[in-house]
Amino acid sequence: MAPAAEAVPVFPAYDLGAQFEVMRLVRERAGVPAPRPLWYEPDPEPLGMPFFVMEREDGLVPPDVMPYTFAGWLLDAAPEQARRLQDETVRILAAVHDAPVRPAELSFLGAAGLRAHVEDQRAYYAWAHGRRRIPLLERAFDWLEAHWPQDPGPDVLTWGDARPGNVMYRDFLPVAVLDWEMAAAGPRELDLGWMIFLHRFFQDITEALELPGMPDFMRREDVCHAYRELTGHDPRDMDFYETYAALRHGIIMARVWQRRIHFGEQPEPADPDDLVLHRAALESMLGGQVPAS
Repeated sequence: MAPAAEAVPVFPAYDLGAQFEVMRLVRERAGVPAPRPLWYEPDPEPLGMPFFVMEREDGLVPPDVMPYTFAGWLLDAAPEQARRLQDETVRILAAVHDAPVRPAELSFLGAAGLRAHVEDQRAYYAWAHGRRRIPLLERAFDWLEAHWPQDPGPDVLTWGDARPGNVMYRDFLPVAVLDWEMAAAGPRELDLGWMIFLHRFFQDITEALELPGMPDFMRREDVCHAYRELTGHDPRDMDFYETYAALRHGIIMARVWQRRIHFGEQPEPADPDDLVLHRAALESMLGGQVPAS
């Protein structure tokens, strides 16, 4: 179900019908194990808001809180098990991106392409933060314009929130691929950059607390190599797409922290850039210090 307005939602809209359709497409066309969507109810009368129903699945999900890099079954896995999970998760991206879907079938996702995607993020930033400017995020938008890819390539169906924390596993194999609310039609690297950066986000938090984490997991070179072997597509402009992922995640995290301020769970920071939890990482990226791994 979509969140109620009084919950101060993270996103301006939750198109459950679109999520339902994306799950159907990737399951039927790409063989991706998204839970089987059963029905979508747009009428809010039964439960107070629109909802959809999907089949239940059982398995393990790498947690966000506390992050899987801190403790748990994935951190405790043998190196070959973690690598198996990583490679199979990249395989999901390959299958989604190579799904035989006509552009017209994705029109319900809105305008396609990298430019449309970035402009949607600009609009999201304006909605999420209103008159409270966050200079770091605005500098990141400027950085994107200065480093725009010469050729973003053809548009494909992208997952949007591509990461292990949105997958259910059994024996380190995916059995349910979840959370399709950020799906879009755009370059393949949108998903690759997001998946690589989101692990870096958790790994940076872990290392800041002087814990080892998983430094050999979801490294750029390994993810891109596996993807290249599966698809024949050589990922490009990855500095751009990882920085864009950090910007996108920064908008989301700043919105999450503003929700906490709204509900009295933390005070307003003196510096609005501190609303970006991964401020140091994004600042280093804007300075050209994106790691190659």
